[in-house]
Amino acid sequence: MMIAFCGLACDDCPIHLATLEQDASRQREMRESIAQTCNEHYGMKLKPADVTDCDGCRANTGRLFSGCLNCKIRKCASHRDIETCACCPEYDCNKLKEFFRLDPGAQKRLDQIRKSYNI
Repeated sequence: MMIAFCGLACDDCPIHLATLEQDASRQREMRESIAQTCNEHYGMKLKPADVTDCDGCRANTGRLFSGCLNCKIRKCASHRDIETCACCPEYDCNKLKEFFRLDPGAQKRLDQIRKSYNI
């Protein structure tokens, strides 16, 4: 499973799935739905065109969702050169706690990683 720094499951992420979609019409529909969800759930102001290709925030392909470019969690984890936030000595910081309120599943995934590493 491909896990983002913050604990999101990239393999199940609609943005990543839209990136992989081969049918242009279906991809456009997916991006419209994603923009609407991001606007409603995360308070963003996205248009479907803002939903760019993404291979996950840990990938080195250069394809990253426009909403992740300025992500504080991503910047912090990249700067610390850690695999995920689960490996951070400051786990679970205020940035993560705020994010976990929006996506409790991300916390569960990171907690499982910590447990598997005996952290």
